[in-house]
Amino acid sequence: MRSVQRALRERAPGRSNGSGKLADVPDELSFFTAPDDVAIRLAYNVLLSREPDEGGARDFARVLGGDPSKRGAMLDWIRGSEEFAGRQFSTLGPSIHYGRGCFVRSLPPARRILDLGGSSHTNAAGGLVGFGYPYAFDETIVVDLPSHERHSLYRDRSDTAPARDEVVTRLGVVRYRYHSMVDLSGLDDESFDLVYSGQSIEHVTADEADVVLKEVARVLKPGGVLAVDTPNAAVCRLQQAELIDPDHKVEYTAGELDAKLAASGFDVIERKGLNYAGASVASGAFDAIDTAKHWGLYAEPEDCYLLAYVARRR
Repeated sequence: MRSVQRALRERAPGRSNGSGKLADVPDELSFFTAPDDVAIRLAYNVLLSREPDEGGARDFARVLGGDPSKRGAMLDWIRGSEEFAGRQFSTLGPSIHYGRGCFVRSLPPARRILDLGGSSHTNAAGGLVGFGYPYAFDETIVVDLPSHERHSLYRDRSDTAPARDEVVTRLGVVRYRYHSMVDLSGLDDESFDLVYSGQSIEHVTADEADVVLKEVARVLKPGGVLAVDTPNAAVCRLQQAELIDPDHKVEYTAGELDAKLAASGFDVIERKGLNYAGASVASGAFDAIDTAKHWGLYAEPEDCYLLAYVARRR
């Protein structure tokens, strides 16, 4: 084991060979080819940030039995443990991102979907599909500003990236429309089963948001649903006095979002929050690490970092 530790020190983490790829790693340092005891240690180090306990190391050594094909199952068991759930995130941004995926995967099946502000830097299929929406659909329409009209934080990373038009995914066809979500006049009445506004309603003014919600009510089929996730102003103000994003116009409290949805003809059917921040609310001082650890959906949105609502057109 000392030789492995020495090699790790000599080969500083992330050393590149100049091509953008990591330099070749000796077999004894690779999770897939190292001896079982090294693979077990690497798994514990990376996933649980600690050394393996004697019982865990012994149990996994017995399960692996020198068979590298079983190492993926070992990772699954660690990721499924109570310890991993409590330690999964210590950084707020990735934790929020993961929690938003939990919310998207909880949404109902829909054949025709409208995604407001749903472009993604990392997935040509857009945010909804990228977050893991599980159901097949006939068409998803993404409405977003052209890249050059967005805040610099949200522009396409390559200045030469072409505007997307249509992307065929395993779930269905995703089509793009480039204009403000405040203007949905080009979309037919009662033509969508689901509208998703993921981290977008806070990017328009309160008056513009009223227009958006009334237009969403118009384009939804009777009984269609609107899903919204957006920062919770009550908790975000504990983190900092100003808006948490330079492109935000309004950040709503749970009560304000309740009233806004009701005034636009929606009944809230799922009132949840993402990233529970109860410790921060109780103390009056924002605790980013504790909030990051409490990822996923919670039943009390007032005490969560994000609001995550599902509402039905009345």
